[in-house]
Amino acid sequence: MIYTLTLNPAIDHIVRVDKLEIGETNRMREESISAGGKGINVSKILKNLDEESIALGYIAGFTGREVERLVNKEGISSDIIKVENGFTRINTKIKSEKETEINGPGLEITEEDKENLLDKIDEIKDGDYLFLSGSIPSSMDKGFYAEIMERLSSKDVIIVVDTTGEALKKTLKYVPKLIKPNLRELEDFFNIEIHDNKNIEKYTRKLQEMGARNIIISMGGDGAYFLSEEGNSMFLEAPKGKVIDTVGSGDSMVAGFIYAIKKGYSLEAAFKFSVSCGSATAFAEKLATKKEILYLYKNS
Repeated sequence: MIYTLTLNPAIDHIVRVDKLEIGETNRMREESISAGGKGINVSKILKNLDEESIALGYIAGFTGREVERLVNKEGISSDIIKVENGFTRINTKIKSEKETEINGPGLEITEEDKENLLDKIDEIKDGDYLFLSGSIPSSMDKGFYAEIMERLSSKDVIIVVDTTGEALKKTLKYVPKLIKPNLRELEDFFNIEIHDNKNIEKYTRKLQEMGARNIIISMGGDGAYFLSEEGNSMFLEAPKGKVIDTVGSGDSMVAGFIYAIKKGYSLEAAFKFSVSCGSATAFAEKLATKKEILYLYKNS
């Protein structure tokens, strides 16, 4: 079974206005809501690829109930913990000439909430997959993902880590199967500026020396770089297409890579499939469908 963990899910409220006037009353011409969060996006992409998963995480209040309803409406199984206080955040994305985001605060997670989640983590078995995706709420220690990996270290669980900074650094000694920082996150991790492919490769290899097995560095419209656990590396240009919305592209990439590995693809083919997933989502109004992904994979 594949498990995805979203510690800080949200209701994504997307609003479109013709022209945003600061300090004035603005009339939206279109709006939508969806269940958001990196792990939830991974579960959605996997569902689009006909692959089942179980979404784990925390919710609270009326917005939390809506997140759970929307997740289940899409046919995704969930085992989400309900927190007593507060409510799941609402992230508002205002799309106009430029995009403006207003993100809500995360939940306050207690020690009891944490132990309840770890009890569910203990149910993960040999051969299962686990995605640790997104930020860790400020009420939790930055080493929480590492704590989960330590707890599972005696089992043969394939773990993907898609987070940044200190939270990522603490997981590397537990040898995650895949990590996927973007170029800016790679620069921030090492506190450097990168101006050429040679340094992308140099610092990606440093990440591998720290423990990561397979590493994808996403570079937006410039494509992506891959360093495999076998030591092979390659740059891949992004497929050509009209970018509509890049939200969820990174989540689509990590979901696509593990889907492909699970289906028996080589590491290099899984990387190509991963890039196709990310680009297909960027070219779509919502997260990419299987048809859109396979079209790019076969024609790029």
